[in-house]
Amino acid sequence: MYRIDFFSRLPQNSGAMQKTPEEWLEETAPTKKSGVFKLFLGYAPGVGKTYSMLSEAIRRKSRGEDVVIGVIETHGRKATQEIASRLESVPRKKIDYKGTLFEEMDVDAILARHPQVALVDELAHTNIEGSKHHKRYEDVFELLDNKIDVVSTMNVQHLESVTPMVHKITGVLVRETVPDWVLKRVDEIVMSDVTPEALQTRMRRGDIYPMERVDRALGNFFRPSNLIALREVALRHVAQVVDRSLEPYLDTEATGRDLNVAERIGVGVSSNPAAQYLVARASRMAQAINGELYVLYVDTGVDGDDPERQRSLQANLHFAENLGATIVRLKGKDVAQAMAEFVREKHITQMIFGHSATSGWRKYLFMSAVHRFLRDAPAVDVHIVKQQPN
Repeated sequence: MYRIDFFSRLPQNSGAMQKTPEEWLEETAPTKKSGVFKLFLGYAPGVGKTYSMLSEAIRRKSRGEDVVIGVIETHGRKATQEIASRLESVPRKKIDYKGTLFEEMDVDAILARHPQVALVDELAHTNIEGSKHHKRYEDVFELLDNKIDVVSTMNVQHLESVTPMVHKITGVLVRETVPDWVLKRVDEIVMSDVTPEALQTRMRRGDIYPMERVDRALGNFFRPSNLIALREVALRHVAQVVDRSLEPYLDTEATGRDLNVAERIGVGVSSNPAAQYLVARASRMAQAINGELYVLYVDTGVDGDDPERQRSLQANLHFAENLGATIVRLKGKDVAQAMAEFVREKHITQMIFGHSATSGWRKYLFMSAVHRFLRDAPAVDVHIVKQQPN
């Protein structure tokens, strides 16, 4: 019979056997690079974003997580005040501005306290002059960079790209906004949702605004048509975020299956000034189906150092940026092959090409490039848009 002693080679004074299981787990756990960002998104005041955030915080606290309130806006709502009182709150920083005392979230105090989770209400808030950062989402990023998880809230009308639509729908000009790219850093998004009818009932009970403001609110922002339209906008944005979160699993777990939820539209451009017409057309298509727009430029070395071509190219790309497109610069000798590879990598669902050559060898080269793209690309819808020749 043989006896094997797994610890016989360990030095007797190593202290290895004195470590607790928790210490071993801490040593072997992967290093956390940044905090996790979770967002409760709503379509109007009163849908329950802050209450949902606080309810989750209570559950996390009951599981042993270290949770603090960075900033909460209760708006005088009793239910919100009651649940918030059950959590530790980091005192706000008092800032004197033009003789008036304001209170803002104290980022440095939260960093010094360094909890596992910080609750930060109203992500679109603009801090008072003299604060550490201009916008509250910048405060959130500093907490995340210091490995503190953040749970936050926001209504969809504060998203920068949505504000013109909200103004058109409701007549309300939203001044505090969050850039669209901020949502790309969100790790998890939750829709705080109630039906418009239920929201109006809450309003009539005085659960959202004081009773003296109810009739005016119901006749303006909280009209049924406004609420239905805003709810649809919020649901679409949640669907986009969910689709992006699906992307890492498409290659590894969904081989051969198309699991995309949102449409992704790609459009190829060059230094040709006519490309702006093509981008505008693609942008309208993306907006119509609530898809993401990618503008692709393949550098083959043809434009080189030609100043005129470079200026025209930059103008085209700047135009695309203003329309909210994601700009992608690729390098390669074969434009069709480079675009086909990108379509496969980013799971583009629709691809748009501009066709300005109507005859001769230019027409042949264009059709040849399209055929090579179709040969190399995965399943994708292809649109050829006729442009006016230069």
